[in-house]
Amino acid sequence: MHHFDNFPPNPLTLEGSAILHQMLKVRWLEWRALPTARRGEILAAALPVLIAIETGKSALFSLLGHKGDLMLVHFRDNLDGLGKVERDLQKLALWDYLELSHSYLSVVELGLYESTMKVYGSLAERSMEPHTPDWDKEIQETLERQRTAMQPRLFPEIPPHPYCCFYPMDRLRGEHKNWYLVPLAERQRMMADHGEIGRRYAGKVKQIISGSIGLDDWEWGVDLFAEEPTVFKQLIYEMRFDEVSAVYAKFGSFFVGRRTAAAEMGTLLAV
Repeated sequence: MHHFDNFPPNPLTLEGSAILHQMLKVRWLEWRALPTARRGEILAAALPVLIAIETGKSALFSLLGHKGDLMLVHFRDNLDGLGKVERDLQKLALWDYLELSHSYLSVVELGLYESTMKVYGSLAERSMEPHTPDWDKEIQETLERQRTAMQPRLFPEIPPHPYCCFYPMDRLRGEHKNWYLVPLAERQRMMADHGEIGRRYAGKVKQIISGSIGLDDWEWGVDLFAEEPTVFKQLIYEMRFDEVSAVYAKFGSFFVGRRTAAAEMGTLLAV
């Protein structure tokens, strides 16, 4: 058994697509007050832009509940791409009748617990000191191999499933339970057990994990896509009994919506 006392405690990670979730409320009072012809003009000007961004890895969802009426999910190669989407939308007259109730910024993240343990074990066997040039070279080679192998997972298409569930989450940093003080090998074991549950739902739910440490108020964002929404409850409920969630997880607000083609925005805004 290797001891990694002087090794960095964080697992290696790979980052991919930049993701922005925009939750919107319709200013219904103002929208209904417009003449029918004006509403038609506004929608006619907005639809080409909405359809264009949908083609460029964006999706529109009709939200359920009081947290918003619409949710736009944007996947782009980088933050600049997200900035362009925001500006394109803000230029629309339609945007004057939509109010951002919430937003979330993150990047697709793959945590390499297993690869980290393997490369750390190899480095420890050779008594290689952390952060030396040889150490950095081997770490970068490991990351490059994994990045090439996982490219489709790092820059995914938005799954076509009709239902989406998004929520942010943290790992606990409390006085009695602190995820970040648990040894790397123990965290790797718990995450492997945790992943087994997700894999059992692989045929029913498409899951995309994104990291948001340093980007937004929570540490991770989770997107679940499925053909029918009750599977979200089943998966998340089962995971609550798993050690890593039961002991170390804290969850934010949940947003659930149904996929709607951008061309159908007029139907969602019909009065």
